[in-house]
Amino acid sequence: MTTSMRGDVKDISLAPRGKDRIEWAAKEMPVLRLIRERFTQDQPLKGVRMSGCLHITTETANLAITLKAGGADLNLCASNPLSTQDDVAAALISEYGIPTFAIKGEDEQTYYRHINAVLDHKPNMTMDDGCDLVSTLHTTRTELIPSIIGGMEETTTGVIRLRSMERDGVLRFPVSSATAGVVAELPRGPMAWVLT
Repeated sequence: MTTSMRGDVKDISLAPRGKDRIEWAAKEMPVLRLIRERFTQDQPLKGVRMSGCLHITTETANLAITLKAGGADLNLCASNPLSTQDDVAAALISEYGIPTFAIKGEDEQTYYRHINAVLDHKPNMTMDDGCDLVSTLHTTRTELIPSIIGGMEETTTGVIRLRSMERDGVLRFPVSSATAGVVAELPRGPMAWVLT
């Protein structure tokens, strides 16, 4: 295990393989590549601190690289330890300078330690897959909420949890759903994750 202020991954020496896989996946994401080119010029996220609790895969890595190209200061942790790609997590740290806290098969204690590590970043925006990041903010890390301007949730399960929080009057910042709306109804294809 490789742990530092920049992340916690299984083995940082896996980074070269992870970089190769991230670059290969990027070839199948032409829309994201165009967004990255524009973000590099326009810097629409300059000065925004983002924390994400997402599947650490080649697809998510390309999203993170695009957000960083747009000026975002971001870090990531795994939303599902069983889907974590250890080589990708290592490459995000070593090759792309994105702090990443993710180990395939990590236990529950490590999972929540990683969530708290990305929250130590004091984000302005959140990206979540299952609502564990937002839930932690609203229970044990409430001191961070005043600096949060909003978030995004990727899953139906997370949206159900958010709606329950909203109904109970405890949701303290806006969160948009990536699964709602017209784009979520488009046919699934190689770039569907970019759209939904």
